[in-house]
Amino acid sequence: MTYHHLALAVKDMSAIHNFYETIMGFHLAKVEIAPINEGGWAKHFFYSMNEEDTCFIAFWELHDVPGCKNMETNLSKASGLPDPINHFSFSVNSIEELNARREAWVQAGLEVLEIDHNWCRSVYCRDPNDNVVEFCLTTAQFTNEDRKYALAALNTQEVAFSPPPGEIVHHKSQL
Repeated sequence: MTYHHLALAVKDMSAIHNFYETIMGFHLAKVEIAPINEGGWAKHFFYSMNEEDTCFIAFWELHDVPGCKNMETNLSKASGLPDPINHFSFSVNSIEELNARREAWVQAGLEVLEIDHNWCRSVYCRDPNDNVVEFCLTTAQFTNEDRKYALAALNTQEVAFSPPPGEIVHHKSQL
């Protein structure tokens, strides 16, 4: 099972469209336009993340909705949490795909952080809503010991810290 869509409010739909379609490579598949119960109206844009059009990221462009004029679109900031506790992670299937995603971001003028987490490798940047976006490649198989350790961590505050990342690289914008 996978999720159907994640939906987020936006301040600048044009910038979101450019980022998610042009840079991320997702495609705009559908829009719903409707009134909002509390007042005002909205456009709800769905960007497909796969060829089957079964998994989406969606964005709300709000118009005249009460209380939304000065909304915070960064989910961590809106929740009062440190950045980047809340973030979006998209899966890739190979190191070549991960590298291509990283290079597309760098070529688009984005700062990119790359981390080898010792069981997955990730690249991170920020979208126009200021949310951290990640592409991640799982590089290790999970074991029964991994599960036992994870289960034990549910009920204790005395677990050993995980090993530090194997590598951290900051990639500067090419613009």
